[in-house]
Amino acid sequence: MIRECVVTTVSANGRPHIAPLGLIAADEGRWIVAPNAPSTMLENLRAVPQAVANHVTDVRIIAGCLTGRRHWPLLACSHVLPPRLAGALTHEELVVERVLTDAQRPRFVCRVVQRESHAPFEGFNRAQAAVVEAAILVSRLHLLPRARVAQDMDVLRIMVAETAGEAEQTAWDWLDQAVKDFYASSPTANAGAQAATQPVANAPIALS
Repeated sequence: MIRECVVTTVSANGRPHIAPLGLIAADEGRWIVAPNAPSTMLENLRAVPQAVANHVTDVRIIAGCLTGRRHWPLLACSHVLPPRLAGALTHEELVVERVLTDAQRPRFVCRVVQRESHAPFEGFNRAQAAVVEAAILVSRLHLLPRARVAQDMDVLRIMVAETAGEAEQTAWDWLDQAVKDFYASSPTANAGAQAATQPVANAPIALS
């Protein structure tokens, strides 16, 4: 099981980094953080083997990280050095127990040392789900056929139009523009690519 969230880490000099990532469920009380190599998150985890899993419904945070908008309010945590997102409904503080080496995506097996809730969950919203799916598409524009991206975005656009509030619409607009900018800068990018026959293993949103 993979759960999409926003992960905060810190560098050796204490600089925080925010990035969406799908955490992989391990045994009870543990998550696997598997950042891409190379990436800022990977460097940070090697320097400071701690992280925070932030669970959010404000999808502007996810879309923002994918479109160069990474400055979101942060608050100190009680058990780890990385801060949490001020906008998180809940957060989990993680400490790395062991590392499974891999050239592309090392796996950091983390134990949850603290969980806290900060705001109520007020129900599912289809536009939020659509933004998360669009964010995953944007993170894979260099891998997916252009026709597949266009088709999926058209389906998701309907969900946003029917159910979005202001926050979801803003997040969608950022991602939609990112897709347009990508193909404007590379008009032939992936135009003739074949759709993948197999899903990318354990590859949810994964940013540097």
